[in-house]
Amino acid sequence: MPRKIYMVEDEKSLNVLLEKYLVNEGYEVTTFADGDSAFNRISDLPDMWILDIALPGIDGYELIKNIKDYNKQTPVIFMSARNEELDRVVGLELGSDDYLSKPFLPRELIIRVNKLIERIYSNESIDEDNSDYIFIEGYKISKNQRTVFFNDSGIALSKSEFDMLICFVSNKNILLTREQILEYAWGVDYFGSDRVVDDTIRRLRKKMEAINIETVYGLGYKLVVRQ
Repeated sequence: MPRKIYMVEDEKSLNVLLEKYLVNEGYEVTTFADGDSAFNRISDLPDMWILDIALPGIDGYELIKNIKDYNKQTPVIFMSARNEELDRVVGLELGSDDYLSKPFLPRELIIRVNKLIERIYSNESIDEDNSDYIFIEGYKISKNQRTVFFNDSGIALSKSEFDMLICFVSNKNILLTREQILEYAWGVDYFGSDRVVDDTIRRLRKKMEAINIETVYGLGYKLVVRQ
């Protein structure tokens, strides 16, 4: 599956040009021409953000603050035609992973994107989605057999509880909204109350006390795993 990149650039010709280069490189790209529309899509959790600093509406500084608050591990590349030294320093303080000073060659952006994607995601297990067993916080989870063991003792989970567990372990340390959890564990055709998520999490916490599912009030939930 191609990596998803969200790019925010208000200069239309540059937006179109960079999108073309990124798509040709094999990335799935969504572009925005202003900070406000990008802000509303932070919860999509793309694999990378590319941000211009000077934008209509919310600027790049405010965007990166909210992106990193939502998931601090999401890589961000800043672009700017302003004071390079100041923007670079402020960007680093806010959590940017790389910086490009305009004007630059599109190929330079591609090189930096490729290197950053490789550095950030190279430690992910390539076979994680296809392997059977997942080991987390002392639990042994079999996706194929749909079983959970802790210290050789089996833990009985309902279908919804198990599906939710897989949702969380597949998105460790990432904030998930109720809507995202519902879609993963119950499917896009589910039309009931999203409060079923809260009830199922309560049962899951009780049955699996060693895992830490944090409530992020007003936003959703996050499975916090020790690094």
